[in-house]
Amino acid sequence: MTSWKEMEKVKIPAGVKASQNGFEFTISGPKGELRKQFTNNYVTVALKDGEATISVSKENQYSKAIVGTWKSLLQSMIHGVQAGYQYEMKIDYTHFPMRVSVRGDKVVIENFLGERAPRSAKVVGHCSVSVKGDRVFVNGIDRYEVGETAANIERATKIKGFDLRVFQDGIYLIGGN
Repeated sequence: MTSWKEMEKVKIPAGVKASQNGFEFTISGPKGELRKQFTNNYVTVALKDGEATISVSKENQYSKAIVGTWKSLLQSMIHGVQAGYQYEMKIDYTHFPMRVSVRGDKVVIENFLGERAPRSAKVVGHCSVSVKGDRVFVNGIDRYEVGETAANIERATKIKGFDLRVFQDGIYLIGGN
């Protein structure tokens, strides 16, 4: 059997609790709780003394890439349960005024380019979306859910068949953390 070599460590800060049940890693903090499965044949994550240690049994480019990805995932989970994530989007129109509203787990965009049928975008996971004036705010603790929701909103206002230099209407990402 090959020996496991420690590659990376992620420190669990005060106020954040981490637990491990098999391959499932749970991180909870003041904003909520996140769960993630970490499974691979050559890479493992172990929780010891307030640190998550990522180890490999077979060093190659593939396993090194997984180590870096898992370290980034753990760090973004910790940041999410501590501070959360927020993306800010701008509603931009020049020809037809859009009406944007949130209905359940969908963002509904009405009167986009004068269309009669409303367009909708799915809100992923436990994200919250709010509309204030010409701004749309997407909040949540999971970085990937927040990013996917913002992408769904932007994708719902994609323009086809028009000159994009003239028709710059849409909802666009302008900032986030």
